[in-house]
Amino acid sequence: MTTMIFYERAVALNRERHQKLKLQLKANHFSFASKTNSVLVAGSEFAEASRDYPIVFVGKEGGPFTLAALVGLGEKDNLMVDENGHWETNTYIPAFIRRYPFVLAGGEGAESLTVCVDEAYPGLNEEQGEALFNEDGTETEYLKKVIEFLVLFHSEMKRTAAFAEKMAELGLLTSKVVTIEREGSKQTLEGAWVIDEAKLNALDDKTMLELVRTGYLGWIYAHLMSLNNVTRLARRMDVRRLTSAAATSAVAADEGAGNAVVH
Repeated sequence: MTTMIFYERAVALNRERHQKLKLQLKANHFSFASKTNSVLVAGSEFAEASRDYPIVFVGKEGGPFTLAALVGLGEKDNLMVDENGHWETNTYIPAFIRRYPFVLAGGEGAESLTVCVDEAYPGLNEEQGEALFNEDGTETEYLKKVIEFLVLFHSEMKRTAAFAEKMAELGLLTSKVVTIEREGSKQTLEGAWVIDEAKLNALDDKTMLELVRTGYLGWIYAHLMSLNNVTRLARRMDVRRLTSAAATSAVAADEGAGNAVVH
């Protein structure tokens, strides 16, 4: 999964070119993410993200693997973003989403990274919002906090990549297919990998202790518990489908939701 999927025109932030630039988030801000069914997540987010989304490993046989939160079950369908570009209230918003329209960019293995901004974002202007640079060209406190957040997220994603590599190294990952069954129809979502609990429980004590000390065991169980959210997404999908068709109420849609299983 590319880290630049939302960016139409990402350019390096420049204190001369962007000296007067300000950012004001639009009312439909999250529209940029409405056409994706998954977003990358860092291990440090698992505890919160696992309450709302299934967290799965994404990759191919032999790796490398990343971890993603499923925000939809259909192709190009984010069930967390409504027609007005609002993210579902009282649900966790992954850092991958929150960083937009900013991003750190750099080549594979690059020692330094560049702060970029998507100039196509309509909330960027020179009149209203949070200024990015002071009159003397120095970074505003707002931009400093943005950069701090980007650097932290980048660091956490590196830790998460090491976690995924360790899970693959231990042979704990198994390929799964998410199946959504409705009346007379079946929909599948492929490309997901999950940790095999039987293989996890078969690990020796030394390896298990290592997982505890690295904090990986907590991440593992957050991942496993999150898989129950597949059914919740299926129900949300049914509610949206029936609501848009004005066929029935959201309550009736929830009661008639199809079963979703990971097998």
